Amino acid sequence: MNATVQPAVFGATGYSGLELVRLLARHPGVKKPLLFQRNGESGGYGDLSEAYPQLAGNGGFPLETFSWLRMKDAGVDVVFLATPHEFSREWVPEAIGRGLRVIDLSGAWRLKQSANREVYGFSDANAQNAALLDEAAVYGLPELHAQAIKDAALLANPGCYPTSIILPLAPWIRAGYVDVEHGIICDSKSGVSGAGKTPSAKTHFVEVEGDFSAYNVFGHRHTGEMLEQLGIESGLLQFTPHLLPIPRGILSTIYVKLAQVVPAGELEQCLREFYAGKPWVRVFGAARLPQIKFSRNTNFCDIGFSLSPDGKRAVMVSCIDNLLKGAAGQAVQNMNLMFGFDEKAGLQ
Repeated sequence: MNATVQPAVFGATGYSGLELVRLLARHPGVKKPLLFQRNGESGGYGDLSEAYPQLAGNGGFPLETFSWLRMKDAGVDVVFLATPHEFSREWVPEAIGRGLRVIDLSGAWRLKQSANREVYGFSDANAQNAALLDEAAVYGLPELHAQAIKDAALLANPGCYPTSIILPLAPWIRAGYVDVEHGIICDSKSGVSGAGKTPSAKTHFVEVEGDFSAYNVFGHRHTGEMLEQLGIESGLLQFTPHLLPIPRGILSTIYVKLAQVVPAGELEQCLREFYAGKPWVRVFGAARLPQIKFSRNTNFCDIGFSLSPDGKRAVMVSCIDNLLKGAAGQAVQNMNLMFGFDEKAGLQ
């Protein structure tokens, strides 16, 4: 495969940004990524290998000062934003206006409903233009929206928690197996890297080690993604995130009441048929439940379930790596679809 696509990355010094650079650097279809810095972002580093020595020996990954002219001269085809949503919300309109394709890893463009976007408190310089981009943005979950992703100019990479919840639930909800009106409970547990690289009083080692805690109950900003993508009304899905004392990985436990008694074999077949030909979803079925260590450092979403003896209730379990299928890996998977590469390219 000849390298034909020129990517650029903002936010390479973060955890997701690092994974993104690592994946792009080994992708056979893309050129070496250009790494741009936002104003005041450098942290004193001139090259990404100074922050992450594991990248040393690859010819260097210079952190450049951003300019539109530099991007044009380099022939950039696609820009990855591993940045805060405020930056993405401000920067993307001009990038799209200049004809660039954007894959945004923040929450800036994921939501269609204004009520769900309120949690971000966006303040747009041009509200009319932002509204048009909100409508045009494609939600980048390849297993659900592959066709739309191929033609997307603005790709909103999903959140890590929503990925781990939407993928297991979507097949059963679409098939009518879930009694949605009864309510769905989603308990998710994430490694500390999901909080980003900037340390805080709640995420440094002394606070996290040996502990396990819930946070943002009834108020997590990823909830809107789950509601919109699953077609569920607010109040019918309870999402509670938890912080695990591990570096990376997400395990989501999802509790559903079935609309009718369904054999385990039929439920498993539904999942397998829905994800047939989807290389980054592994269905464990009812035989064995996923564990974080199985999907860690991969782009897989693993899905399994247990059915109650009366056949009326089910517990689904899914696992992903929050930095890969939950962020950088999924972004590269989306790029593969956008530029006609195999979905597995650069991710194996």
